[in-house]
Parts: sequence; structure tokens; C-alpha cells
Amino acid sequence: MTQTPKINRREFLGSAATIAASITIVPSHVIAGTGHIPPSDQLAVANIGCGTQGLREMGSLLQNPKVRVVAVCDANKFSTDYIDWSANGIRNDIREVLGDPTWWEGKPGIPGGRDIGQEYVEKYYAKSKPSGKYKGCTSYEDYRELFAKEKGIDAVKIMTPDHTHASIALAAMDRKIQVVTHKPISNRLVEGRKVIEKAKETGMITHLLAWSDRPEYRQIKAWMDEGLIGNLQEIHNWSYRPVWQQWTKRPTEVQPIPDGFNWELWLGPVPDMPYHKNYTHNVFRGWYEFGGGSVADMGHYSLFPLFETLGINRSPISARAFGTTSREEIDQVYQWVKNDVAFPASCTIKWKFPEQEYLPAFELFWYDGGMKPFACEELEIDGKDTPEEGLLIVGSKGKILGGFRGENPVLLPESKMAIRPESEKINSREVDRKTDLWIDAMLERRQTPGSFIRAQTITDTINLGAVALRANKKVDFDPNLLKITNDDEANSFLTRVYRSGWEL
Repeated sequence: MTQTPKINRREFLGSAATIAASITIVPSHVIAGTGHIPPSDQLAVANIGCGTQGLREMGSLLQNPKVRVVAVCDANKFSTDYIDWSANGIRNDIREVLGDPTWWEGKPGIPGGRDIGQEYVEKYYAKSKPSGKYKGCTSYEDYRELFAKEKGIDAVKIMTPDHTHASIALAAMDRKIQVVTHKPISNRLVEGRKVIEKAKETGMITHLLAWSDRPEYRQIKAWMDEGLIGNLQEIHNWSYRPVWQQWTKRPTEVQPIPDGFNWELWLGPVPDMPYHKNYTHNVFRGWYEFGGGSVADMGHYSLFPLFETLGINRSPISARAFGTTSREEIDQVYQWVKNDVAFPASCTIKWKFPEQEYLPAFELFWYDGGMKPFACEELEIDGKDTPEEGLLIVGSKGKILGGFRGENPVLLPESKMAIRPESEKINSREVDRKTDLWIDAMLERRQTPGSFIRAQTITDTINLGAVALRANKKVDFDPNLLKITNDDEANSFLTRVYRSGWEL
């Protein structure tokens, strides 16, 4: 009897033939009954980005027995100057995962950087070792060195600032490594398209973490399919963000680069500029060069799954945006501040979408920084105002209101809900949402609902909104030519000027 040649899981994942194959792999621990998953059946993950969000999400990776974190990477070695939503949130999360209530006891500040990431990984895995020691997580400053030296990586999780997402994702897929990334895929439209095309070409399993399963959206679609609001006309979505500090111009003071922080590497594809702390850590998102503003921060969460559920897969054809303005006193005179470097403290954006396969042409409106739509007539009848954050679907015959991500959706006026079945009344607090489905998908070699190849419309939408803000005029967009057709200068905002050697 001929013996079947053995292949390891790494070879299995990399084999193009398995993309279409339907193969069920029984984990070794099921057969052996040891209660442990051997490394050969785990997803070997490199975590790139060990700032606040990278560390916040690290615990779920470590606690998942199907994952083995084998490497961490960050341009920052170690510092305690990170900014977060609470003074001890990160510390307490790590304490809980490690089962060590004394971790970081008596130490100042909010820690981060690759040294903390490596310590976190090795302390966690050491708990299950008889020796109480573990040294199986390598640490890198430069992701390019990581890719060159680490040969057993199955997937990379990108948790860096927005402006480096595309570079890392493309480099990973070139090496046949699966990719999961925090939003956005890129903060430039053309870069986003390149990443998505690479995902299609290589067949790599990819996942945009902003996707989530939302039964609320399925209920909204069911009401729309039933004709309860008529033809779709408008979608309104609003957030109280940003919660980070915004600036209107670049800092002028010169600050020394902190020890252990590779500023040039952190800049990545962005041309040289002097270091300043107002660019890095949790405030990068407000700058045009480094972030995508509030719409990229939050709009992905609400709109990506909505687009998927409603079948919105044709990109917008125009966008118009308005942002808050500012003045400053110079020589006893208040003067206009021209802000061409950072997102405004608040803004509104309107996109026009073409007819979709099952939807008519419609308009999408975004509001942030305290801006929101005025209460519609149906809310005023009930003596209510628009909530602090929300989603409003407007049709030719009715409206649907929900929380920011469609939570607890209701037909308006709410009196209509009295005659609807109880099964249609969703309590979003009771919905069980899985956030790690990408792990099983990568192990089983199948695309996820949040795959890059499904994210072109949301990526185009978010980035076109930023173009409209920077252009300060309505921009007409040809999604096929990737071109602003009514303003040649605005085309420069679709891409970026690259530092030498970082061109894509």
C-alpha cells in the first residue's frame, strides 16, 4: 500500500490547489486526547504594532488555543507615554490575562512598545510551562526584517498607524502570508485598491477587523425588502468622535526623538519631517498624512457590514464635505487658519452612490464631532431628538432608526413597532458577536465575510470622503479610472508623495 506523502500545515496553506478543495482537518488534540493543540495545528501569528490597541487586542490572541503568537514588531522599543481612554485600562487588561494582579505595580504611565509586547506574550505562555519560563516570541523593530527572518508565519496582524497598513499588507501577501488588519486597509484610495487587487491576485486569506456580524442589519434589510420604507433615498450615520485632540497646523517646536523610537521607520512611506509627539501614539489619526479621521476610525464599523448586508458594492461617484474652521490671534488681529494638514474637529460628508444591483441611486451622509442630523418629523411626533450617535435609513415612504451600528433598530414613528412581531425587536446587548472568526477561516483556508476582496466599496468611500475634505469642493469620481474628473489637483489626494524606497 502506497503511503501518502506528508505535508505540513504551512505547505497546505500555501498550496493554491487547496483554495478550491473541501478538506476537513481533524486537530491532533482531538485524536490524541491530550487537551492541547500542537503547534503544527495552530495559526502562527506575528503581531505588528504594540501600542495601546495592539496590546488591548493581544490578550484575545494569547487566550485562543488555535493561535500561537510567534513574533512582535514595533518601531518603538519601549515607553510609558502612550495616551489611552483610561489611566489603567491596558494595565488591568494585561493583569487579567496574565493572572498577575501585580503586573506594572508601582510603575508610572501607560506602557507600550515591542518590549512590552514580547514580555506579554512570553509571560502568558510561560504559565503553561513546567519550568515557568518561555522564550518563543521574537521581537523586531522593522517588519521587513521580521518577514526576512521569520519563516514559519501563517498570518500577520497589523495594528500600526493607518499610513503603514498598505505597505505591511502588500509585503506580507508577497510572501504568501495571510493578513488581518485594523481599519482602514489604507488611508489613501489608490493604495487601498492596490492592497485589494493583491489579495485577489494571490488568493491570500485576508480580514478587515471592522467587519462584524450584525443581525440588526439583516432586520433592517428585511423591512426594506418588505417595502415598509419604500425606495431607499438616504443613509445618515453620525458619531461623537473624534475624542483625540485635533490640530490645525503642524507643530513648530523641535523635539528630540525619544530613545528607542525609530522615527524614520515610523514615518514609513511619508517623506521626512521633524519628530513631534503630537504625531504619534493615539493621536496620529487626526493627521491627513498618518490617519483617516473619525470617518475612518468609526465609519468602517458601521458602514462596512451595512454595505455588505444591503448589497452596496458599487463605489460612490461624488463626494462633498464641510469641516469646522478656526482662527488665531496674530499681532492683535484674528486671522484665518488655513488647515491643509489635519482633519477638522467636526465635519459632514455627503456621497452620491450610483444604482446598485438591488437598490436605486442614493446619498450617504456622515457627521462627526458633535454634528448630527436634525430630528425628523417622526421623532418630533414622539417628542424625541436624534441620539448622540445613530444610523437613519430614509426611504420614499418611511424611515428606520438605530444606534450608531444599527443597534436596536425601529421603524419610525416607533408606534409602528407595536404591530410588528416580537422576533423583529432586537436587543443588541444580548447579541453574541464573534470577533475572531478570521482565525478559523485562515486555518481552514476560506475567505471571511470581512475579506479585503469584499471591502473595495467601503475603502473607496472612506478615502474619497477625505479627498473631498481636502479639496474643499465637490469632487466627481470615476471608480473605474480611479480619477477625480472635475478637479485635476484633487487627484493628488488619491495617493501620496512617497519617501524614496517606500514606493508601492
